[in-house]
Amino acid sequence: MAGSARVLVHVRRGGAAGPARFGQSVTGLFCAAHEDAALVNVALVNCGLARGHLLLSDQPFPGSTAALLKRPPCGPAEQPGGQPGVPVPSGVAAGVAVLLRASTGHVLLTRRARSLSTFPNVWVPPGGHVEPGEELLDVGLRELQEETGLRLGAGTFSWRVLGLWESMYPPAPSQGPPRRHHIVTYLLLLSAESHRWLEARMRPSESEVSAYAWLEPPVLEAIATTEEGAEMPGIVPSALPATISITELSGGSSRVTHIPTVTLLPAALAHGDDVERVSAGTRFALRLCLESLGHRGHGGDQGNVTPLPSK
Repeated sequence: MAGSARVLVHVRRGGAAGPARFGQSVTGLFCAAHEDAALVNVALVNCGLARGHLLLSDQPFPGSTAALLKRPPCGPAEQPGGQPGVPVPSGVAAGVAVLLRASTGHVLLTRRARSLSTFPNVWVPPGGHVEPGEELLDVGLRELQEETGLRLGAGTFSWRVLGLWESMYPPAPSQGPPRRHHIVTYLLLLSAESHRWLEARMRPSESEVSAYAWLEPPVLEAIATTEEGAEMPGIVPSALPATISITELSGGSSRVTHIPTVTLLPAALAHGDDVERVSAGTRFALRLCLESLGHRGHGGDQGNVTPLPSK
């Protein structure tokens, strides 16, 4: 991310608005107390940028989009943030991540560099913080270019908001008090180009990305439908390949290698904060992606898609 400024999250319920508080579950604010226990981790909100903040509201407002907001079962909840002697962040930061889907149905995921301070070695889509003055799509395109070197031309893709994920780091209370708290807006970018054409233009940044992969629809569906908290017993479904091809980056060069498919399938958080896995937010976004496309090919009905305006 280029700058140090952050756009923060504000919430509005029943007419009252104000900044979201670090360590307090934003999702929980929009869940009714009488709801079934299985539903308290998800809520329908209206979201959009307003007056320099990402506003989440229980009522529509000009420019807003209705979307699901979800948090992981283990949190965040009311948690005291920070460490002794370390200032607690002033609020909840807004982020954007982009699921780039090629015309061939492949989706791009990247493995975060081990040197990163949050979620190292975890598979996620390109993304980062919202900076002042940016629109959500601008953030996604900027982060895509910064992390992968890939620039999408005007008129070559369409896009939509998929949903919102409430993220806290460390992701489990057992790993210590929260140091980061975000609301991540996931965008779906539907490219008219094949993954091969897109990959030919990629120049990933090793400071951000240690590997990348264009995952095929059957693998994506397996990742997306893994139940929360479930652990795979090391067995890959027969319909899936035993390994997945990835491109690893090291010392300014890249090489194609393979990792076991099961690496991307476990849903339970393993011990250690650098265990290679797909993040919970990514699996949530992939589920929404598959649902929005109706499990059809790229040529099928894409629903309410916003085309990129010409510049």
